[in-house]
Amino acid sequence: MPDDAPPDSPAPFVTIIVPIRNEAHYIAGSLRSVLAQDYPADRMEILVVDGMSDDGTRAIVQRIIDDRREAIGDDRPAILLLDNPARTVPPALNAGLHHARGEVIIRVDGHCVIAANYVRCCVAALRETEADCVGGPMLTIGKTYIAHVIAQAQSSRFGVGGVAFRTGRAQPGYVDTVAFGAYRRAVFERIGGFDEELVRNQDDELNFRLTQAGGRIWLDPSIRSAYYSRAGFHSLWHQYFQYGLYKVRVIQKRGAVPSWRHLVPATFVLSLMGSMILAAITRKPGVVLSVAGPYAVANGLAGLLIARREWRMLPLLSFAFLVLHLAYGAGFLWGIGYWSRVPLKPTVKKPCG
Repeated sequence: MPDDAPPDSPAPFVTIIVPIRNEAHYIAGSLRSVLAQDYPADRMEILVVDGMSDDGTRAIVQRIIDDRREAIGDDRPAILLLDNPARTVPPALNAGLHHARGEVIIRVDGHCVIAANYVRCCVAALRETEADCVGGPMLTIGKTYIAHVIAQAQSSRFGVGGVAFRTGRAQPGYVDTVAFGAYRRAVFERIGGFDEELVRNQDDELNFRLTQAGGRIWLDPSIRSAYYSRAGFHSLWHQYFQYGLYKVRVIQKRGAVPSWRHLVPATFVLSLMGSMILAAITRKPGVVLSVAGPYAVANGLAGLLIARREWRMLPLLSFAFLVLHLAYGAGFLWGIGYWSRVPLKPTVKKPCG
């Protein structure tokens, strides 16, 4: 997509890559939102890359493909279903890049839905800015009471720090990363594809690699999506432990820290552990309060501030914050030891076909 394309030039061809595995509860809604785009249908392709799902996801996708083929009266499917034997997300994204024909490439998860003007707004933002990647704020939602509480915690500054695409932003501007980004094809030709070692944080690593190479990432509030949060605290712990674990690998590979906010949970966990050890040695339990006390106050105040619009969340909101911070911090500390023993693997250099 030329940077200087005039406003009345033909719409650029867009490839949407949807990496999935076992998304039977969400994939139909996700694909419906992609198919409902107000962007020209003949200027868009959808590549669903499945990690060998065994929960009925593939059958749902195939049914949507068949229904779509019959509806448009064409033997060519509007959606192409590809296999991902590796089962993890980065190989799925690289497989999609290999088959992609688009000048603009957008990642959409099977666990999210995008607004009907998502593609159009992404293309407009790429045309109107000098950005290499654009995206927008992500509304996190939960289907149950606990999932709703988790979603609110994940959308707050106290819960996740100043991540613009999670906490929202009123004005457009350049940021360090976005979710479900729309990239110029040239980005992957220049810096390579997604790092297949990173089960988590592959988007963050790619975006960090992009900015280190001089690229720019733009967040526009008009580019809207929604993401379904984890339904329980056990799955939330697992998710954020892995986020912390793989963030260490990102830092190793890029040779720098993308933002100091990533170090805060690990510092908190380390300080809490240190205070507990010191309390045991000195036999002064109050030492623990030097760390736990200020955190409990901040946690409680943040919970009150968020729950003032919906008081039923308050009993579990503070616990959700605690799970986010402890899981990410523990994963990060574990990752320091774990990844120090694992040789670095190269990034896929030429993923585009």
